[in-house]
Amino acid sequence: MTLAFEPLFTAAVDVGVVQSLGRTPLGERRVVPIVGGTFAGEGLSGDVLSGADWQWASHDGGLISLEAHYALHERGGALIEVESRGVRAATPDVLERLARGDDVDPREYYFRTVLRFATGDTRLGWLNRAIGVASAQRRARRVDLDVYRLL
Repeated sequence: MTLAFEPLFTAAVDVGVVQSLGRTPLGERRVVPIVGGTFAGEGLSGDVLSGADWQWASHDGGLISLEAHYALHERGGALIEVESRGVRAATPDVLERLARGDDVDPREYYFRTVLRFATGDTRLGWLNRAIGVASAQRRARRVDLDVYRLL
């Protein structure tokens, strides 16, 4: 069986300052507030509402595991829950540059997520059965996502 993807939307997700909860035996636990943004795709666009991205940063500094949970407000009025899990991996130097807010070429790191959606809006009920896959780019105060629907 062959997998296929179709573009779902692009998103510019505004984020706050990374807050460290400290180093643990599993790595550094961090939380990044999701404070707004926008998303747009064919027949699906609107605003990013609040949420948070809970992260584990590995002890060696080369891998960050991400668990984001936030909401979208679609232009037609629908509210959409998003759960996103993924990884950002790079050399410690690249991750340090990203943490400083430097503009780093996304080819220098790996940043991918898998998204699940939930909505009570019958127009968008198909999202409840969809799996999204995203390629992401970290900016100083934003994460840019190119989201595709797995067919």
